[in-house]
Amino acid sequence: MLAQLSHIRNWIFDLDNTLYPVSANLFPMIDARIGEYVANLLKVDAEEAHRVQKGYFHAHGTTLAGLIADHGVDPHDYLGFVHDVDMSVLERNEALVEALARLPGRKLVFTNGDAPYAAKVLDKLGLGASFEAVHDIHATAYRPKPDPIVYRGLCEAYDLDPEQSLFVEDMARNLAPAKAIGMTTVWIDNGSEQGPGADRDYIDYTITDLGRWLHEILED
Repeated sequence: MLAQLSHIRNWIFDLDNTLYPVSANLFPMIDARIGEYVANLLKVDAEEAHRVQKGYFHAHGTTLAGLIADHGVDPHDYLGFVHDVDMSVLERNEALVEALARLPGRKLVFTNGDAPYAAKVLDKLGLGASFEAVHDIHATAYRPKPDPIVYRGLCEAYDLDPEQSLFVEDMARNLAPAKAIGMTTVWIDNGSEQGPGADRDYIDYTITDLGRWLHEILED
């Protein structure tokens, strides 16, 4: 293990555009389904739905959080609709499967999605048995990353010491609260959509390929 990371006991990973590459184009399908859900709910055209969707995303962390706050939507109904996408675009990632198996310590998924969807994604990637647990949006009472309270809730739920934990995310802003409580932070700079804010001082490592990086730190 890379000497600088020898203290890490808990490896925490985002799901979408983190455990699979942006090039899989799975999340654009979800993004389109979100727009469709908003358009149907508010009886507006696609352009207005997109404006509302992205406004909630930037202001609340997820479109769902804004829809719950302003329209009282049923999160189960919403998540079932937006995650009804074609998973065949995902492929088994043998390099990532092997790297995760070699990591010493606990491994968890921390996602703004839900566990049923995460299970489908992980199975397609060959990672169904790689993680101890999925901490999802239901577990956070629908408060999404980057709300600082959900990071503390994650640590309490699984008895994690933040100082011994590393968090990998494709959305830079979601790493700031992790760094604030002492986690080591890894940003996958892969071209995925970012929220507002350009500050990157809270990022310890910037990478482009998760599997390759894990193999590199394990070989040092």
